[in-house]
This record gives sequence, C-alpha cells and structure tokens, in this order.
Amino acid sequence: MKKIIFTAVLLVSCLSFKLAGAQVHISLGLNIGAQPEWGPVGYDHVDYYYIPDVDAYYDVPAHQYVYYRNNVWVHGAYLPGRYRNYDVYHGYKVVVNQPNPWMHHADVRARYANFRGRRDQVIIRDSHDQKYRNHWHGDRGHGNGGHEDHGRGHDRDHGHRG
Repeated sequence: MKKIIFTAVLLVSCLSFKLAGAQVHISLGLNIGAQPEWGPVGYDHVDYYYIPDVDAYYDVPAHQYVYYRNNVWVHGAYLPGRYRNYDVYHGYKVVVNQPNPWMHHADVRARYANFRGRRDQVIIRDSHDQKYRNHWHGDRGHGNGGHEDHGRGHDRDHGHRG
C-alpha cells in the first residue's frame, strides 16, 4: 500500500513540475508579436532569420540586420545600400534559433544555400491566422522593406569581429 501511495505522490509531483515548466516555457518562449510582417508563418519563437539571397541575418529581438562588411559583422537597422532593391517580403527567410549564428556562418550558408532564389514562402503579412492579428494593421508592405535610408543617418552600425 505504501508503494502505491509513494508512486502516486511521485507521479503527481512530476506531473505538476512538468506542467509548471511548460507554463514558464510558453510564457517566456513566444515572440510572435516581435516578428516582422515579412517573416515566414508557422513559428511561435524566432531568434534570427538567415536571408540566403543577401547572405545576412535579421535579429528578431533586436530588430536589426547583421551582415558582413569590411571583415566585421555589422549590426544595423537596415540592410546595406548594395541591397536597396532587395525585397524582404518576397525573399526566402530561414529560421535559425541558435546564439549568434554568424559565428558559424560557413555552416549556416552551406546548410541553407539551396533556399537562395526561392520565392514560395508564405509570410506573416499575408496570413490570416489569428495568432498574427497584431500584424494586420501594419504598413502592408508600403515601407522601405528594411533597406538603408542613405543621407538620413538611420544606419546604426556596430561592428563585431566574427
């Protein structure tokens, strides 16, 4: 009888612990509202997008691009001027949930090279899933698409050696 009671108490304790852990994970792990409207659908949490067409990253929590320039990884609010015609709404984005993926850039680039040039990704702006409802009243793609705005001093580059 003691074994049954002990097993039941142990089972309830483990179940309670798992449920509490799941609640913490859910409340801290979601960042749907932080994802840009040009991000791909289907992800409750995103740290970075790798953008194969421009060989750069987008840091979702910081709302910054990370790209290689002059032998350093640069963090800026916009892509560099050489990509001023790149359309983030139609280019493919790969979700990368690992810290500082540019530190392993050769591996990331090799792994996702086959996504370069693809244009078949459904993005948040075009989804009517209820979890993206906070994106429905954005600029609907009429902004500059995240490109550098030359002459206005908006590019906040912070070089980091990689």
